[in-house]
Amino acid sequence: MFTGLVEAMGTVCDVQSDGAGRQLTVAIGSLSLETVVGDSVAINGACLTIVERIGDRGRFQAVPETLRRTNLGELVPGDRVNLEQALRLGDRLGGHLVQGHVDGLGRVAERICQGTWELVWFDCPAELAAQMVPKGSVAVDGVSLTLVDVAADRFSVALIPHTLASTTLGFKQPGTSVNLETDLLGKYVWKCLHGGSVTLQTLRETGFVRGPEQSN
Repeated sequence: MFTGLVEAMGTVCDVQSDGAGRQLTVAIGSLSLETVVGDSVAINGACLTIVERIGDRGRFQAVPETLRRTNLGELVPGDRVNLEQALRLGDRLGGHLVQGHVDGLGRVAERICQGTWELVWFDCPAELAAQMVPKGSVAVDGVSLTLVDVAADRFSVALIPHTLASTTLGFKQPGTSVNLETDLLGKYVWKCLHGGSVTLQTLRETGFVRGPEQSN
């Protein structure tokens, strides 16, 4: 589990094929002082395990499912990535609950400068947009963000100077892919409403929604 608060930006040092998967070697900077083999690290929001440590570098294995759902398969040496260690029990939850299980890819659609901050629009699959609400939460490349507006197949967020300077979202240009993870609680609500187990009638029967005769 993660919070979506990026701790550092790392640099991809090496990419090697591993059957249908890939092995990524990443310079993890300050995280190298606190991590060991077996620890989980979110790379652009995707939870991966450190399988080897070489100085300030960590080696990670990305399986085919991870490559299919994320932008990790697009990485080449020299690319910068967002990094976050797994949350410890008792840690302060500054962002929101992020699993590190990427739901799908979005793309930077538009960047609108508003003085020192930016309004950024992302295109995304309609099924993911359906799980978002204005003022709700979303993780974009592992960064916990508050949604500003949500449309049928796109959404916007406001990026403050700290986020622009401390994460890869500060320099990703229109057309660039990003990893998306919708809010954990929102997923379960969406599933209940669309899986048929919760209907307007059941909500009325349990007292969560008033019927017409109770409107007064």
